[in-house]
Amino acid sequence: MKSILVVDDDEVILESICAQLSVYKTYAAPTGRWALEMARLLRPNLILLDINMPGMDGFDVLTQLQQQQGLRDIPVIFLTASEDPLIQLRGLKSGAVDFIHKPVNRDILHHRIRLHLQFAAYTRSLEQSIEELEDHIGYAFADLIECKDYNFSGHVLRTGKYAELLGLSLYGRGVLVPELDLGFIDTMTRATPFHDIGKIGINEEILRKKGPLTGEEFKTVQGHTLIGAGILKDIYEQLPSRDYFKMAELIARFHHERYDGTGYPFGFSGDHIPLCCRIVAVANVYDACVSDRVYHPAMEHSAACEEICRGRGTEFDPQIVDVFLENSDRFARLKDELQQTAPHFPEEHFR
Repeated sequence: MKSILVVDDDEVILESICAQLSVYKTYAAPTGRWALEMARLLRPNLILLDINMPGMDGFDVLTQLQQQQGLRDIPVIFLTASEDPLIQLRGLKSGAVDFIHKPVNRDILHHRIRLHLQFAAYTRSLEQSIEELEDHIGYAFADLIECKDYNFSGHVLRTGKYAELLGLSLYGRGVLVPELDLGFIDTMTRATPFHDIGKIGINEEILRKKGPLTGEEFKTVQGHTLIGAGILKDIYEQLPSRDYFKMAELIARFHHERYDGTGYPFGFSGDHIPLCCRIVAVANVYDACVSDRVYHPAMEHSAACEEICRGRGTEFDPQIVDVFLENSDRFARLKDELQQTAPHFPEEHFR
């Protein structure tokens, strides 16, 4: 059943509208501040919002809704007794999808609500289709890189899953908020598979080398961060509405920075490294440790955790490492799930 939040400071009008909408799950809010709290908690499918309310009026409420990820896409229909076209124009420019005049006509109310619920459902379905297509493009880039680098098989997708679990674990502990919220985690999860896209510009003989890299070769490999960031920056500039490409650029550019400032490409340290990159850095190294590579066999989960622990405060953000270790069992279970389809290199690769 679709849910509707009705906001009006007039108790009689509030009860009347809710009674007229018995075919929906309705929630009533008598003030703007109450409406915001209920919207955050309930995530209704549509909001009917009175304009003229004491304290926080309808325009103030709409502005705050527009600023919060997860709420900005909820369609808002203004309720007003005013016939002033300037007020209506201001509402539409602010992001309202429609106006209904008071006193409310029941038939008009139901027709407008049904129309906007259908349109919102269609828009979300279209958005999901676009997201799926974009994600498949990301996976296709990963397949291209796998053709050059045997170490890469499945790595980008697994790293995204580990980053998602780590982000949710941090969020559950209340660590690194308010920057870290569910919207941030979703964007990071979609952006992470692009983190090594720059390797498409690195010589495959270097990427496939079994032994240690020379200084010059290592410097060449380091260049994948800037190559990848450049590719993703170009994509984002063409598609500025796709926020995850902006985060993907950050992750590609900075995921090899170290917390103590000894990483590359710029030697950033501490909180100067974007949060998404500090999370992905741990996820990236964990997957590298527990996966077969042409230059080393996979470590046991416990050994990988010890490796992460050794990097606490030097390579990695201490808070992120602490939460990772607290959730070690969850990472072990996820590793087992993901590695059922992981590649296994012949023993001669490690000789």
